[in-house]
Amino acid sequence: MTAGKSLYQALSDYAASDFYPYHMPGHKRNPAGGEMADYHRIDVTEIDGFDNLHQAEGILREGQLRANCLYGADETYFMINGSTGGMMAAVMAAVEPLDEILIARNCHKSVYNAAILQGLIVRYYYPEIISEYDIYGGVSAGEIGNLLDTYPEVKAVVITSPTYEGVVSDIPGIAAAVHARGKILIVDEAHGSHFGLSPHLPQGAIAGGADLVIHSLHKTLPAMTQTALLHVNGNRVDRGKLRRYLSMLQSSSPSYVLMASMDACIKFLKEQGQERFAAMRGYFESFCEKAARLKHIRIANVTNVSQKEHELKGWDPGKLVISVKGTDTSGRGLDNILRQTYHLEMEMAAETYVLAIMTLMDEAEGWQRLADALCEIDGRIKMSADGADSASVQEAPVRKLKSCMPLARAFHSEWETIPLGEAMGRAAADFISLYPPGSPIVAPGEVLDETVIKQIEEYRGTGLNVQGVSEKDEIVVVAP
Repeated sequence: MTAGKSLYQALSDYAASDFYPYHMPGHKRNPAGGEMADYHRIDVTEIDGFDNLHQAEGILREGQLRANCLYGADETYFMINGSTGGMMAAVMAAVEPLDEILIARNCHKSVYNAAILQGLIVRYYYPEIISEYDIYGGVSAGEIGNLLDTYPEVKAVVITSPTYEGVVSDIPGIAAAVHARGKILIVDEAHGSHFGLSPHLPQGAIAGGADLVIHSLHKTLPAMTQTALLHVNGNRVDRGKLRRYLSMLQSSSPSYVLMASMDACIKFLKEQGQERFAAMRGYFESFCEKAARLKHIRIANVTNVSQKEHELKGWDPGKLVISVKGTDTSGRGLDNILRQTYHLEMEMAAETYVLAIMTLMDEAEGWQRLADALCEIDGRIKMSADGADSASVQEAPVRKLKSCMPLARAFHSEWETIPLGEAMGRAAADFISLYPPGSPIVAPGEVLDETVIKQIEEYRGTGLNVQGVSEKDEIVVVAP
C-alpha cells in the first residue's frame, strides 16, 4: 500500500480511504476537531504499513535513505525533536560517562546538557572574535590540535559550523587534526543543512570528513519547525550505541506530520533545489551590489573580513549580519525601524547588528525590500562623533571565567537563588545564555565576576533575551 510512495503521499492516500481509525490520535482525523483539524488528516500513529521510527524497516527507512542519498553520508536518521536531540545523542554516543570532551565555547546548550547527563569533564576552545562585527570567527584546526595534545584524554571534539551568523570553519583541516589523534569530530551544522547541495554554497561537514553531523532542516530549508537529520560517517562511532541513544532521547510517539515534512523537503530539493539555489545566488549578488552603496551600515561577508585572521573558510550567503557599529543607532534601534516602518521581521537583534536569514525560498521581493529599506535608513543615520557605538554594551566573546568545579557536579549541587547583583564570587548552578542562539554566557561551575555581571545586566537593560535570570533579576548559584 505504501511501497515506493513518499510519506506524504502514503498518508494522504490513507486519509482518503475508508479505513476507520480505532486507534490514536484522539482527533480521529475528524474535520470537526477544531481550528487545527486540517492538519489532523495526515497525523497517524504506527499503524500497519507506516513503520516505526525506532526500528525503521519500511516507509520511514525509505525516507531516511532518500535523505542519505541527497547528503551522501554513510547513514542518516530522522530527528523529530530538532537538532537538540541529535546533538545530545551524538555526544553521548561518541564518549563514555565521565570521559573528557573538547567543545567550542560557542556551542549550543544541548551539547552542555549532554555533558551534564554523562558527567563529562569539559575542556573549552574559545573562538576568536571578529571585532568589526562583534561575532565569533571560525575554529582553528591548529588550535584544536594543540588542545588535544594538551588534553590527550579527550575522546571527542564538538564545534559549530556554520555559526549562527554564518561563519564557516575549515572542517577538512579540523577533521584531519582530530582524526590524526584518534578522536571523534562532531559538527553542529544545524544552520548549514543547505551546505553542499549546490556549487553556489559552501562545502558541508559531511564531505569535509566529520564523523557525526547534525542538520536542522527547518532553519534554512522548506521543512516544519523541529525537523532535523543526524548523519554518520565512517566507523569511529558505534552506530548501535547511537541508535539506542536516539531511541532514548526521541519521543516514542514521533509526529508523522513532521516526518512527512522532512521527506517532502528532500523530494523538493531533488526536484527544484539546483534551480532555487542558483536563483538565490543571483538575488544575493544583486543585494550585494546595492549594499556596496551603503555609507554607514555594513554587511558582513568574506570580502570585508580577514579570512586568515579569523579562521574563515567561507560565509553562508543566506546569513546577513547587518551592522550599525560606530553609528548613532543600535542593533535594537535598527530592528525596530525595520519592523515598524518597513514591516521586515529580522531573525535576531543584537546590540550592534541585526541578523537576517535568507533561504532558497525567498523570492526577489524579499531581497529587494530589505536592500531598499537599508539604503533609505543608511541615509538617515550618522557615524558617532567619536567613533564609539551608541550602545553601552558590546557583543563580546564569552569570557574565560574561572571554574571552581566540573560542569555536571555544579549542575547537580545543592543550590540557592540570589540577586544577580550579589553574585560576584559565586559559582553558577545553571546556565545564563543569550537566546538566540543559545550559547551560554556562564556555565554551571563558573565563578561570576564583576565584569560578567555587568555584561548580563546591560544585556537585560537593552532588551536582549537573557535566559537563566528571573524577572526579579535572580540567578541560581551553588549553595555554600
